Order: sequence, then C-alpha cells, then structure tokens
Amino acid sequence: MECFVRHEPGKRGLTLSTRRILGVAVGVMGLLAVAAACGSSSGTGKGPVTLNWYIFPEFSGAFVKSAAQCSAHSNGSYNIKIQTLPNAADGQRQQMVRRLAADDSSLDILGLDVTWTPEFAEAGWIQPWPQNLAQRVEKGTLKSMVDTATWDGKLYSAPFNTNTQLLWYRKDLVPHPPTTWKQMISMANKLAQEGKPHHIEIQGAQYEGYTVWFNTLVNSAGGKIMSDDGQKVILGHPAVVALDTIHDLVHSKGADPSIGNQMEDQTRLQFEAGVAAFELNYPYVYPSAKADVPDIFKNMRWTVYPTVKPGEPTHVTIGGIDLAVGKFSKHKAQAFAAIQCLRNPQNEIRNAVLGGLPPVLESIYSQPSFQKAYPMWKAIFQTLKQASVRPKTPAYQSVSLQISYTLSPPSSVSASDLGTLKSRIQDAIDSKGLVP
Repeated sequence: MECFVRHEPGKRGLTLSTRRILGVAVGVMGLLAVAAACGSSSGTGKGPVTLNWYIFPEFSGAFVKSAAQCSAHSNGSYNIKIQTLPNAADGQRQQMVRRLAADDSSLDILGLDVTWTPEFAEAGWIQPWPQNLAQRVEKGTLKSMVDTATWDGKLYSAPFNTNTQLLWYRKDLVPHPPTTWKQMISMANKLAQEGKPHHIEIQGAQYEGYTVWFNTLVNSAGGKIMSDDGQKVILGHPAVVALDTIHDLVHSKGADPSIGNQMEDQTRLQFEAGVAAFELNYPYVYPSAKADVPDIFKNMRWTVYPTVKPGEPTHVTIGGIDLAVGKFSKHKAQAFAAIQCLRNPQNEIRNAVLGGLPPVLESIYSQPSFQKAYPMWKAIFQTLKQASVRPKTPAYQSVSLQISYTLSPPSSVSASDLGTLKSRIQDAIDSKGLVP
C-alpha cells in the first residue's frame, strides 16, 4: 500500500524499492517551492495547540515534511504531531476504534482507509465537515474519492491520497495488450501452448484483495454489490459475469497454480520471476521491477485494467486514505484547517513523488513535471476518473469477509455461488449469523 512498506490491497501505494523510483523526481520537487495556502487559522495568543495525526507508517519523510510545513504556516495556531499506526490496515482500524470507543480526545486527525468512513460516521466517531469547508474539499477533487468520504449525504472526511490497479504486461510476449478478460485469457492460453511465460497474476487469497477483484468485475459488468444506502444486496446478472470471469481464469492455462494464496506481493514476485505475461497490480510494481529485474523491466509496459464487456469502460476499485476530524477532539477548528493544508497541491505532489501516493487533486495530473515523474500517469488518471468504490456500509468489514470467504478458493467458484453469496452479504448487513 508506499515508497517504503508493502501495504494492504488497494490502499496505499508503493514499496521500499520505490526510493529508486522516479529518478526525474527532482524536477517535480521544484514545484514544491510554490506553496499553496495552508489554512486560514490564526493564532489564539495562547500558543499553538498540538494536533495528533494518526496515520499509517510512511518512511519517505513526506508526511513529516508536510506536518512541519503546515505547522509553520498556521500562524501559531497548531503543531501537528504524527502518531504512527500499525503497518497492517486491520491493526490501524483496531487501534483507532478502541480509542474512539472510549471517547479519547487525543484523536484529532484520523487517517481512514477509504472503506471506513461509513462505519466511523455511523458510530459517531468523526465530525462531519461544515458545508462551506466541504465545498472547498470537493472542488477539484476526484469524484470517486469524494464518494468514499461521503456518508448519508454528508462529507465526513477529506480525500488525502488514492491508488488503483493497472494491467502490467511483457511487450516481448504481448506486442498488443488485451482490452478484455476474454482476450487476456486467450492470449495466455496461446503463450502456454508455445511454451512461453503465460500466467495472469491476480490476488485470489482469502482477504481484502480478493474482494477488490470481485468488486471491480461486478462494477465493470454494470452492477453493484449493494444499494447506495448500504441496506440491500443488489447482486444480479453482473455478479454472474464476475463469477464466470473468475471461473474462466482459474480453469485456463493462464491461472497461476498458487492463485488461492496470492496477495499483491506474491503476484509481484511471480511476475519478476519471469513466469507471467500479465499482472493486475498497483503502480509500486514498476519501480520494484526496475530495481530488481532489469531484464524483465525493459519489456514491462502498462495499460488500463481489462474490462469484462467489450467496448465498455472498466471500473477498477479505488483505494486510498481519507482524513477525518475526531468527534471528541478539543481542537476541531484547527484540525479542519490542518487537513486542508495537508492536502494542498504542494503536499499532494510531495506525497506522490517521495511516497508514491497518487494525488486526489485532478489539476496535478496536468502538470508536465508531474507527468514526467509519473510515466504511467495517463493510465492512472483515466482509471481513477471512472473508478468504482467498495460497498458503502458501516458493516463493510463483515461484508468483505463474507465475500472472500464464500468465493474461496477461486478454483471452486461458479455462478451457482450467487445465491449463497447474496444471503451471506445480507446477513452481514443485518448483523446476523457468524462472521468467518
């Protein structure tokens, strides 16, 4: 999920090897000399308050620099102190939930995974954004990310960074990349017959990444997993298309025998091992291959995620982090101002160049220096513009567990699973039954 540690699926960005990324990043860093306004808070005359910012580990120093710069530009209003959460997403959520359940006032700024806003809002743990500030946040921000930050018609968090998967392929094996899953599977079968590397690497382990894959397929087939209000399962024919696609892959020559145990890093390593022609994964795989397997990297190319419907756009599940103000914070006004600063263009660029975290502000993608530093920017931006979000419900954790559990292992998946899947998801929404 960064320049710097491997993270949960769809959530953050690149890896430690990304430090070698973007060798042209120096040019982009010149943009950082032009700082955007960092909030309008003024000093109180009593000295700056301390704002505790709970966020996932980030080792490039981008967050530290942003926190220091925003503090310095707050006119003595606040100092941001980073409180590092556990590396794993589940641990991050658990730590914040425990503190918020105890009305802990030390949680001023919360870094929320894109699936957590409904749960935290419904529990009364985060403060909705005032309408005038919400409008500032929404203006110029990727609509799909604004969607992740909104619950019950209100903006509860501010998009901070995002992420999405692309299709990575070997040009020496595939001169022209596929646009659909059927084409990709057919190409993999042909490569297998020729005795060439042919696997299609995808995340099929029983965890969140599998849910992300299923959600992408359902949305790309024109459907949704549940209703917008998070109360009812909608799965219909698009879900059948998704299940058939999984079935077709795992029963083709393109399936990696270890697909049922694969997460992001396993798929990355298999591609780097030279056994695959295709890989569905996050942008961190590009600098990793550049550093670790230059012979494969020289033929490594990228394109948008394949769709399940010819001629129709694919709707890849979006990832990222949103920033929210803790409900029990004693410094809400300062926290709202600080978040606006943390997500200004200057800091968004720094996070992208140093930390490998794609920006949420659309205007950044049109800057030539940024485009030079992010060679796959066009495919990323196109994907983000038509991205899908995971089911929005306070019960998302249970819903996701039921999806990955019901569809595991991938080798057993068929359209006949639809009834069981619908029943289990509805039980999760209604807080019935046992969670796997």
